[in-house]
Amino acid sequence: MVEIPPSTERSSTPSSSTPRRSMQAIKPNALRLQRIARTGKATFHDLVTLPTQKPVISQGPPGYSAVSGHTVTVFGSTGFLARYLVSKLGKIGTQVVVPYRDEDQARHLKLMGDLGQIVRMEWDIRDEKSIAECLRHSDTVYNLVGRDYPTKNFSYEDVHIRGPERMARIAREEGVSTFIQMSHLNADVNSASKFYATKAEGEARVKEIFPNATFVRPSTMFGYEDKLLNNMAIWPIWWKLNNAETQIRPVHVMDVAQALTNLLTMPKYSGVLNLPGPSTLTYEYLLDMISTVTLRPPSKAPALPKKLAQLISEAGKGVWWPVLSSDEVTRRFINDSQVAGDWEAVGIEPSEIEDHAITYLRRYRSAFDYVRPVTFPPRPIIACKRFPVLVSKPLIDVIP
Repeated sequence: MVEIPPSTERSSTPSSSTPRRSMQAIKPNALRLQRIARTGKATFHDLVTLPTQKPVISQGPPGYSAVSGHTVTVFGSTGFLARYLVSKLGKIGTQVVVPYRDEDQARHLKLMGDLGQIVRMEWDIRDEKSIAECLRHSDTVYNLVGRDYPTKNFSYEDVHIRGPERMARIAREEGVSTFIQMSHLNADVNSASKFYATKAEGEARVKEIFPNATFVRPSTMFGYEDKLLNNMAIWPIWWKLNNAETQIRPVHVMDVAQALTNLLTMPKYSGVLNLPGPSTLTYEYLLDMISTVTLRPPSKAPALPKKLAQLISEAGKGVWWPVLSSDEVTRRFINDSQVAGDWEAVGIEPSEIEDHAITYLRRYRSAFDYVRPVTFPPRPIIACKRFPVLVSKPLIDVIP
């Protein structure tokens, strides 16, 4: 066996050694990149320091399996808006504490995040100990608790004033850095509606305790489980109050949920965040739109006088199921505030109600008309003090 000197071996294959050496140099780098992508190794920009000096480190691939580093408590998690907020928070890998009163109403939330990311806890709005347990480990608290009508157990003051005040005080004591309070676009202490008045009073109480709190004021929301489009399709007579001339600025529930989600990752936003819909409409237009989309004849029910509607709502207190309350009758006569929206602050462009109408109203069509094209009535021209003329929208045909 003849041994080749090392110098001869290196010089005998000069052309092949260079690519082999470069491949050996590239291979470890590629493996390192694969390992970083697989393990979700955090980098400097994944580190965020909260005002309380608590570090928040995000890691992992995007999606349910990620870890955003945030722990969030969503009070009112079994409500209409909260289910979409919890879902969006779970999609970015946030650990969400979902307090509940009835365990069956919170079961669907368990699937909205990865294993261990959705934590259900029983609570009561009057029990300070349970509130503290729900938010003790959280850096952000959303209070979405609200009530359209008072009950024998909870008044408007209990839900909209004393409840938020209690949560804000305990959140401050537990070192929570961000408190987000859900209010309403028409919140006003001088409003004829107790719902709007108590919402405004609740904001004031929270601001005294938590000066840097964020107050989100959306208008009436529409979606799958809403009380706007669905209720109009079933009980149009209750939306003909005020001759259906009441002005409303409906907003998509998914847009509001995304705005609340963006508040978690954007720089801290303190103060009032108005989230009205992009257009001002009337109940009359919405009733016409529902009739046109569902291909059902318009309701021939008369417009009830306000006093008669109030008497009927008072008589409805004798039944155990929720009916139209006296305060809801009052709200049917109050126009939505024409304050400008703050959508740019959260990086969202709100969608029009016509863009989603068929999605939420197709269920009210007959089998014969189920797949027919969608037609919308012309929009009304509304004269307002701040906005003199809103351009009407022509008749539109949309193929679903």
